[in-house]
Amino acid sequence: MAHEHKLEIFRGLLKFKSNTQKIWGVLVFLSIVTAVEVALGISKPHILVVNSFLGMKLLNWIFIILTLVKAYYIAWDFMHLRDEKSSLRRAIVWTPIFLVAYLIFILLFEADYIYNVFKDGFVTWDF
Repeated sequence: MAHEHKLEIFRGLLKFKSNTQKIWGVLVFLSIVTAVEVALGISKPHILVVNSFLGMKLLNWIFIILTLVKAYYIAWDFMHLRDEKSSLRRAIVWTPIFLVAYLIFILLFEADYIYNVFKDGFVTWDF
């Protein structure tokens, strides 16, 4: 290899002796996060199902956050983004963020328009 990969995760909090140990460490971390997601999905704690934040249940927010954590670590460690230049990392991260924000903006405005057409227009709810 032209250069060695960094053998730590969690910003240097856990350090490993070899690439194999690091892969197993990341696998264990991702397995723990997945187990937490599955446990929450099966048990569905009442407090997380009843309460909501920004129009969505807290349990859904937890699923989204844990999924983003897993996606970050898969890209960061297994796809070796940590070894790339910061400009490439920013391009990979910020492009989807802007595109998803733009998509959400368009969907919300279009949905509101369609709702108002059905509510106030000549077409009625025939569904």
